[in-house]
Amino acid sequence: MATDGQFEYESILCVKPEVNVYRIPPRTSNRAIRAADWKLDAPDWTGRMRVTARGKVAYVKLEDKVSGELFAQAPVDEYPGVAMETVSDSSRYFVLRIMDDNGRTAFIGIGFGDRSDAFDFNVALQDHFKWVKQETEFSKQAQAPDSTPKLDLGFKEGQTITLNIGQSKKKDRSRPQSSGGFGLLPPPPGGKLAPPPSSRSTNHNTQPSAGGSDSGCLLDLDSSNSNSVAPPNPTSTGSSDLWGDFDSASPK
Repeated sequence: MATDGQFEYESILCVKPEVNVYRIPPRTSNRAIRAADWKLDAPDWTGRMRVTARGKVAYVKLEDKVSGELFAQAPVDEYPGVAMETVSDSSRYFVLRIMDDNGRTAFIGIGFGDRSDAFDFNVALQDHFKWVKQETEFSKQAQAPDSTPKLDLGFKEGQTITLNIGQSKKKDRSRPQSSGGFGLLPPPPGGKLAPPPSSRSTNHNTQPSAGGSDSGCLLDLDSSNSNSVAPPNPTSTGSSDLWGDFDSASPK
C-alpha cells in the first residue's frame, strides 16, 4: 500500500449481486439488535453490493444493479465496530452505518437471501482487517529502536592477536622397540626349541646329544631330518662269523 501523501489504489474485496436494505428503528437501549424487529418481507431497497479497500479503510458500496449508480456508501475502519455490527438472531443480517459526502451518518439494515453470500461478505472484511493489523505491527517494529544488546567483536585499544599459519606441530607417537632392534619378539626363556613334527623323523630312532647348548639344538634338528642309521659295531667279526652262527643254529 502507498504511504500518506501518495496515491492509493482501490482494490475489490467482494461483490454480491443482490442485497436488501431495511429501515431500522432507532436504538433505545444497549441491548442487542434483532433482525426480527425489521420488516423482512418488505425491503426498502434492493441492489448490488461491492466491497472495496483503499489503504486501511474498507468501503461497503450499495449500487444499482443496472446502471451501477451509487445509492449509499459506508466507510469501515474497524470490524467489528460501530460502522458495521451483526444482529443477535441471524447470520444473514447486519447493521451498517452509511455516510454521505457531507459527513452525515445514518444506520440501516442489510440482509442477504443466501447464507453463503453473508458468509463471504463477513470473511472478506475479517481478512482485510487482519492484514491491517499485521501491517501496523510491522511498521511499529520497524520504527521502534532495537533495544537488544549488540555483541561487540572489535579489538580494544592495544589488544593484539597472534596467528600461526602453516606451523602446526605434529606429535610423534613413540613406538616400543624390541631388544633385537628389528621389531622381532625375543626368544622364549628356557633354552631349547622343540623340533617341528615330521613324518620322516617318526620312522627312525634318533638319539639327542648330551650337550645343552644352542649348537646341540641345531644338531638335533639336522639329525631329525636325515635318514641316519646306527654305525656298526667295530668289534663285530666278518662274514665267517655270520656263517658260523648259521652253522651253530643248524641241527647236529
